[in-house]
Amino acid sequence: MKKLFTAAFFLSAVLSLSAQQKSTITLASQDNAPTINKHIYGHFAEHLGRCIYDGFYVGENSKIPNTNGVRNDIIVALKDLGIPNLRWPGGCFADTYHWKDGIGPKDERPTMVNQWWGGTTEDNSFGTHDFLDLCEILGTEPYLAANVGSGTVKEFTDWVQYVNHSGKSPMSDLRKKNSREKAWGVSIWGVGNEMWGCGGNMTPEYYANLFKQYSTFMSDWDNTNKLFRIASGANVADYHWTEVLMRDIPKNLIEGVALHSYSFVTWEKKGSSTKFNEEQYFATMETALKMEELVTKHSEIMDKYDPAKKIALIVDEWGGWYDVEEGTNPGFLYQQNTMRDAMIAGTTLNIFNNHSDRVRMANLAQTVNVLQAVILTKGDKMLLTPTYHVMHLYKVHQDAKLIPIKVDSPEYKFGDKKLSAISASASVKDGKTHISLVNIHAKDKITVDIDLAKLNLKDFTAKIISSSKLQDHNTFENPNAITPKDFKDFKFKKGTLSVTLPPFSVVVLESK
Repeated sequence: MKKLFTAAFFLSAVLSLSAQQKSTITLASQDNAPTINKHIYGHFAEHLGRCIYDGFYVGENSKIPNTNGVRNDIIVALKDLGIPNLRWPGGCFADTYHWKDGIGPKDERPTMVNQWWGGTTEDNSFGTHDFLDLCEILGTEPYLAANVGSGTVKEFTDWVQYVNHSGKSPMSDLRKKNSREKAWGVSIWGVGNEMWGCGGNMTPEYYANLFKQYSTFMSDWDNTNKLFRIASGANVADYHWTEVLMRDIPKNLIEGVALHSYSFVTWEKKGSSTKFNEEQYFATMETALKMEELVTKHSEIMDKYDPAKKIALIVDEWGGWYDVEEGTNPGFLYQQNTMRDAMIAGTTLNIFNNHSDRVRMANLAQTVNVLQAVILTKGDKMLLTPTYHVMHLYKVHQDAKLIPIKVDSPEYKFGDKKLSAISASASVKDGKTHISLVNIHAKDKITVDIDLAKLNLKDFTAKIISSSKLQDHNTFENPNAITPKDFKDFKFKKGTLSVTLPPFSVVVLESK
């Protein structure tokens, strides 16, 4: 009995030690640090499933409280989130969308079939005016993804003229006929989407020539609203695509190059959004953390042709992608949002923050009811997901000056694979310093020691997002199961802040 007790005690001690791993973070000089562009915290609203119709837009005659057909509760939530930009109307949908079908009297607009997402028939009741007016209400910049795949240069440039020309012209006259006197002044334009795939299955060389053509004919008309032209960029690790665009497109014709990358178990077997095991969780985080390598390598290629970093890397589609919820249309991409998604959001945003010298815009896919959404709706009910709460905590980094850091992280191991368990980023703005920390380990709490001696900081407060199980999520019956809470498991001594992070948790610290 004594030997059994001793063995059990020893095992307990070992497990206790393994569950109290240590990490250190060192803050570097801020002298040449970039500003974290607020547009890194952008969002994406595609005509896909229930994102627009029965998501954002319920119609002016809905019993659900709305403003011009857009749900008031969504407006309030997104204003509180402080979204800096919103991408629309796609995605793959963009290269089948003809914008003139979505203007004028709603009862006279033609219908269309959404060939990419579920084959549904749409009535075009949510169009250019609806979207741009929504952006004005939200105080966010519109990002229009325009049709290259099935459109023409004239159709594209007519749209630019319609929304931007303030004087007299055919398209501004048409806008005024449709009851909008003032031009919206849209700066951010995507020249097609995923041209390597749903945008036309093009080679990068062919698309680079097309981009030059479209970009040449785009105009800001009165030189008061300089256009930010974004080229359809690479799919994940297609570095050749980035190489060709940077090599072949003159720098006076382009402001941004896009990149798309999603997180999943495997592309063929994505698995459930809520019924997953640790092996599937680990595999998903492996693809999420791959973003560090993707951003680094695409940036290195861009540095060869643009050492001054004038052209931005735009990650305008990112997030978790799983099988749709049981009983829902496979083409609608509706999935739940768990603590796993909070881990994806926290680590990915840390990566973008730390690479903000080149990454100056990003768009989570997608805002409402699609993929890694920040908002889910069901009838008149609405809930905010764990991803929403992470982005809400992280909004303090928008337009803040990056504090470069070095993270010495313990490993999160599963089988013969391993990942860094700790992710972090830091910034300062308006006299406040913020440090965002993520522990992705599924089982172990980790104490992070942060050397703050150079910054002379003290009096920290903190918020945490955590739960008892990775699979935990908010439901319409219990919409506040996961929300940010006050966090106090840290101490400050002799210039070192020691923070003990629970397994799979996100913490944001603030010091004034």
